[in-house]
Amino acid sequence: MKFTSYRSGAEARLAIVDGDDVLDLNRLVPEVPHDARMALLAGVDLVAAGRRALEAAGPADRQPLAGLALAPVIPEPGKTVCLGLNYYDHAAESGRDKPVYPWFFLRATTSLLAHGAASPRPRVSEKFDYEAELAVVIGKRARHVKREDALDHVFGYACFNDISVRDYQKRTPQWTIGKNFDRTGAFGPVLVSADELPPGGAGLRIQSRLNGQVMQDANTRDMIWDVAETIALLTECLTLEPGDVIAMGTPAGVGQSRTPPVWMKAGDTIEVEIDGLGLLSNTIEEDVAP
Repeated sequence: MKFTSYRSGAEARLAIVDGDDVLDLNRLVPEVPHDARMALLAGVDLVAAGRRALEAAGPADRQPLAGLALAPVIPEPGKTVCLGLNYYDHAAESGRDKPVYPWFFLRATTSLLAHGAASPRPRVSEKFDYEAELAVVIGKRARHVKREDALDHVFGYACFNDISVRDYQKRTPQWTIGKNFDRTGAFGPVLVSADELPPGGAGLRIQSRLNGQVMQDANTRDMIWDVAETIALLTECLTLEPGDVIAMGTPAGVGQSRTPPVWMKAGDTIEVEIDGLGLLSNTIEEDVAP
C-alpha cells in the first residue's frame, strides 16, 4: 500500500494514495493518529487500517494528489540515519577503497524537504550536489536485532535525495555540517509498504536526473551493506524506533566526481526515481531567507 503526508494548515496529515487520489486516513479511521510517525509509534497496522479506509470511503473522501502540498513522508522522524559510500562504484569514484564499516551520519528534521518543494542553494556555497538514495522507514522497535530478523522491523520504503554541500561536507572529518543545510533532504513522494517490494528493497533500479539528463543509474542490489545488515549493525549500538528513517547511500554519478564537476543551481530540476517507489522531484532556488 502507498501512503503520503500532506499539508493541511499547520498539520502534516497521513493519507493513503489510491491511483491519482489521496484519502485522509485519520478522517476515515479516527483511531489512527493523523501523523505518520505517531501512527507507527502507536503500533497501528497501517496496511489493515488503509484497507478499512478504502472500503469506507465515498467520492467526497477523495482528493486529487496533483496539486496537494506534500510534507516529507515521515514529517518529523525521531532520527534519520544516513550511510556514506555504500555503493562500490561511488566509493571508487570518491577515490576510496571499500569501507570496512558503514560511514554513518545523522540528518536533522529541519534538513528534510517534501516532494515538489524547492531546495535553496546556499548563499555560502556553489557546490550543491544531488544523491539518489533508497530510504527505509522503521515500523517496529529494534535493538540487538539479528540480520535474519532485521527486515521484520521495516515498515516501508521511499525515495530520498541526500543533497549535499560538498565544500562544507569536507571542512571536517565528520560530514554532518555539509549534510544538514535547511531543506536539502528530499523525501517522498510516497511511502510504500514493504509487502509490495522485494525483501530489503533489493533489485530496484535507482536513477537521478538533472534537468532531464540521467546522472545516476544503478540498482539497489549493488549496495555494500544491504538493508538487513545495516539494521543489524545499527541496533548493536542504538535503538531504532517506529518512524525512524535510514537513507541507504548513493551510487556513482554524483556531481562532484564529474569532469568538470556539475553543481546544481537556481532553476534546475532534480529527480530521483526508484522502481516501485515513484518519482521524487524538486527544484532548486536561491537562498533568500534572512
